[in-house]
Amino acid sequence: MHRRTFLQTAAVSSVALTLGAAEAPRRVRIGFLGCSHSHALPKVKLTTQSPDWECVGVFEPAATHRAAAEKLGVKALSKEEVLAASEVIAIECDAKDRHELAKAALQAGKHVHVEKPPTIALAEFRELLGLARNKRVLMQMGYMWRFNPGINAALEAARQGWLGDVHFVRGVINTSLNAEGRRSFGEIAGGTMFELGCHLIDPLIRLLGKHAMITPVLRHDSKDADALADNCVAVFDFPHAIGIISSAAMQPLAGAHRTFEIQGTNGFAIVKPLEQPVLTVELAKEAGPYKKGSQVINFPPYQRYAPEFAALAECVRTGKPLAVTPEEDELVHEALLKASAMH
Repeated sequence: MHRRTFLQTAAVSSVALTLGAAEAPRRVRIGFLGCSHSHALPKVKLTTQSPDWECVGVFEPAATHRAAAEKLGVKALSKEEVLAASEVIAIECDAKDRHELAKAALQAGKHVHVEKPPTIALAEFRELLGLARNKRVLMQMGYMWRFNPGINAALEAARQGWLGDVHFVRGVINTSLNAEGRRSFGEIAGGTMFELGCHLIDPLIRLLGKHAMITPVLRHDSKDADALADNCVAVFDFPHAIGIISSAAMQPLAGAHRTFEIQGTNGFAIVKPLEQPVLTVELAKEAGPYKKGSQVINFPPYQRYAPEFAALAECVRTGKPLAVTPEEDELVHEALLKASAMH
């Protein structure tokens, strides 16, 4: 870790300890509408253990998913009970149902955390953005790597100009799916690009902004007898740069090969693996905190979901806006739908 980063982290920890000794922050009441997504149960468990949250319960129609949540000590409630008891609603159902449940939560005046991708149509997402604006509540996207220290360090190096002029960004996010995973992914036309590629389209768009054109290539190349788009690439044409995001469902041991890379005229920053993140920066000339040549940066342990939920709780308590704006969220979702041939 850089000395500057260490000192900043130490300072924040010191302040947190001082505040904690004086008065612990109040717990924010959160409830779940749906828990069928693969990220749902880890988030439920997090809210039962974190001092930031009081988990009031879960609404889940499917008995198997509901029972799994109850094993974590969470009450099974009706949708109406969750809406009435919560300040924040986490939408963790299947993609096709997220718009309806998120809409209900927003109409009830609740802050919302919605699993990624938030909707299967841009008009639906724009409706949710309008509701959140009119109700003056927060709507946080469930892009878990918005707080990934490796990705954020790479983005900082690009935004600060330390990499020079950025001309190319590449992301790879593969997996190996069993039959149930293929069935779940296959419910949406965009396949692995929609379900997985979204995680890397998010930082790509937040870095480079509005796209000029997006060209998707969504193939089915496995021997499985289904229609899942399981070998996908999207090419993003920006005014001064190219982006390429790829996602396939047939790679064993895929986690170690997941990658996010930014290339510029002064060098590159590459995060590989993404969890636990390791950042390699190689520069032609010293820039910012980075020396000339190659250097490898490791980070403190990164726990999925924890920083995004901590940030959400803090914004609910203080009334501060989320770090990513609604305008950025809309641009990301538009690009994702185009990359998934769904727009």
